[in-house]
Amino acid sequence: PMYFFLCMLSVADLMLTSSTLPKILSLFWFNDREIYFEACLTQMYLIHSLSTMESGFILAMAFDRYVAICHPLKHSTILTPTVIVGLGMFIVFRGAVLLSPHPFLLRWLSYCKTNVISHTYCEFMALIKLVCTETKIRRAYSLIVAFLTGGLDFILIICSYVLILFTVFNLPSKAARLKTLSTCVSHVWVILVFYTPAFFSFLTHRFGHHIAPHIHIFIANIYLLIPPMMNPIIYGVKT
Repeated sequence: PMYFFLCMLSVADLMLTSSTLPKILSLFWFNDREIYFEACLTQMYLIHSLSTMESGFILAMAFDRYVAICHPLKHSTILTPTVIVGLGMFIVFRGAVLLSPHPFLLRWLSYCKTNVISHTYCEFMALIKLVCTETKIRRAYSLIVAFLTGGLDFILIICSYVLILFTVFNLPSKAARLKTLSTCVSHVWVILVFYTPAFFSFLTHRFGHHIAPHIHIFIANIYLLIPPMMNPIIYGVKT
């Protein structure tokens, strides 16, 4: 099951970089600073929905580690091919549906401040800062969706690892404990690589008003480009 979830994560990584990297490269290489408004909204939707799917796949991998370590004899009966496909479809459906209102929430607003985004790609907070009208409801919706997806996923991942550690430290020998923990090393690295810049970017955009703009942009680029680059390396080296 871990490799099926890893395959799903790789597809999401590939789609995420394909929706952003060509435009970022054209920006830096050819000074191509323009993007159509509809294309900008499409890119924003893909970035947020695919990031949500990535978070879900990382949670599914944590669930796989939990079952494999805490209920090893039931692993093949709990994580059947049907369950794996069902989890994958639910994660994709959640990311596609919950984030689908985002482009429509921004489509008909009045952008009278400027038409310049101080960013290398289109994302919700960068766009909504250009709006002149009241945006509290839209910001609240974005915040709730972020908590119900990435925030809730992260809490559940932490819970799964608490249960894993509880089981591991009850094993009789040190060698068995180390061997069991070693199966989680790659996944822990993927969690750190994905969630650390994601949370930092999310919090600085909403609450870090005194942080320099170039720090915002740098962290946002790290969040978007580094995890898809590192995930294959982390699991490739382990394999």
